[in-house]
Amino acid sequence: MKWQFTDRVSHGKFIMCIDEPNIRGEGLLNGKKEMFNTFVLNPGNEQTVTIDNIPYKMPGGAVVPLVANQTFSFEEPESLVAWQFNRDFYCIADHDAEVGCVGFIFYGIQHPLFIQLTAREMETMLQIRDQCAEDMRVEDEIQGEMLRTTLKRLIIFITRVAKQQTDRYCGQGTERMEMIRRFNLLLEIHFRTRHEVQFYAQTMNKSPKTLTNLFSLCNYPSPSELIRRRIILEAKRYLYFTDKSAKEVADALGFTSTAHFSKFFKAGTGMNFSECKTLA
Repeated sequence: MKWQFTDRVSHGKFIMCIDEPNIRGEGLLNGKKEMFNTFVLNPGNEQTVTIDNIPYKMPGGAVVPLVANQTFSFEEPESLVAWQFNRDFYCIADHDAEVGCVGFIFYGIQHPLFIQLTAREMETMLQIRDQCAEDMRVEDEIQGEMLRTTLKRLIIFITRVAKQQTDRYCGQGTERMEMIRRFNLLLEIHFRTRHEVQFYAQTMNKSPKTLTNLFSLCNYPSPSELIRRRIILEAKRYLYFTDKSAKEVADALGFTSTAHFSKFFKAGTGMNFSECKTLA
């Protein structure tokens, strides 16, 4: 079953799916007409999820956050529970002070992030599912706010559980991890136009060396490597899911020339963009 709430004023949309055979994300395939962030709960057995053309094993009793520009599909979607929302319904970046999820469970370093739930945590997730289903059925003037409240509870709960399972949050201290989370958020906002560590360091009032040392202390890849990975990931999405040429992708990702982009892409993937395009 699929429920959908649409705010007539803001055009915000919130969707919940239970026993629904069509849980999927189209990412760049749909021309960004409908872009939803997604939580998928797997209360059953392990199954395969394919994200941006790469298959992963999603454990049973786990939840996975998926971002709006990802393409994904599940082996057995009818056994899952999914919540999907667009920016107009609830912007996770604008409300970061409320939920603190951007740069960690959404747009974080580890992706996909499969968050394993205990029996008690699963019970809480199912309670949220039931509350959301009830709110979907009651159509009145406060339905949108009720659903936003339920969604915020869902985001905060999943973020809290994920932090408890992340050794770096437990061992490195919240302040350091919040700085890394802020870098990830800035990277997601600016990676198409700013490719240098200096920009992100200055925006955070840090030196590039301090920022690099912070990531090293937390056993994360360097900021320059994360910038490189993010650009390559987006380039692959354009390659697999659009008809854009190398020049168009180079322009979209802020490169001054197609030749510079092609060199960058080959260094990161071992193949020319045109070769990958032929294989896609």
